[in-house]
Amino acid sequence: MAIKKILRLGNPDLLTVSEIVKSNELEYAKVVGTDLKDTMQEFQQRYGWGRAIAAPQIGVKKRIVFSQTTEEKLLINPEIVETSKEMIELWDDCMSFPDLLVKVKRYKSCKIKFINENGIEIIVDFNDNLSELIQHEIDHLDGILATMRAIDGKSFCLRSEKYLLNGSTNSNVSQN
Repeated sequence: MAIKKILRLGNPDLLTVSEIVKSNELEYAKVVGTDLKDTMQEFQQRYGWGRAIAAPQIGVKKRIVFSQTTEEKLLINPEIVETSKEMIELWDDCMSFPDLLVKVKRYKSCKIKFINENGIEIIVDFNDNLSELIQHEIDHLDGILATMRAIDGKSFCLRSEKYLLNGSTNSNVSQN
C-alpha cells in the first residue's frame, strides 16, 4: 500500500493549478491512482466517509482523480464540458479539512470528459450527489477549495455541530 499524507487546509500547494497528464505519463497516472485509492481507503477507515480524492490533495500536481462510488474510476484530465442551469445547495466536506462543512452551490448535473487508465476518452453524465462530487474534485485540480465557494460568511460549520444543521439531521451533507 502507498498511503500518502493528505494536505490540509492552509497548505499553499492545495491552491496550485494542476498540470495536464501527457499521453506518455499514463503509467505514472496509474501509480498515482493507486496511491489515491490507498490513501482514500485509509481515510475512510479513520473517518467513516469519503468517495473521491484528487491528486493535489496528496501533493501531486497532476489532473488525476480517483473515485469510488458505485464503481472505482480513475479520471485523468477530467474537464466539465456541459452543466445544467439548475443548481443545488448543500453542505460540502473535504478530506483536506475533515472537521469542517461548507455550504456551497453546485450544478445539479454536469457532463465530464476524461481519459481512463487505458488512455481512452470517456464522456459521462453526472447527476445530483455525483455531480457535486466531481465538481468538488475538479475544483481541487484548479486550485479551488470548497471554502472559496462558500455561499456567504455564515456557510461554515464544524462536523461535530452538524446536528444543528437543518434541525437535527445531516441531510444534504456531501460525503466527498
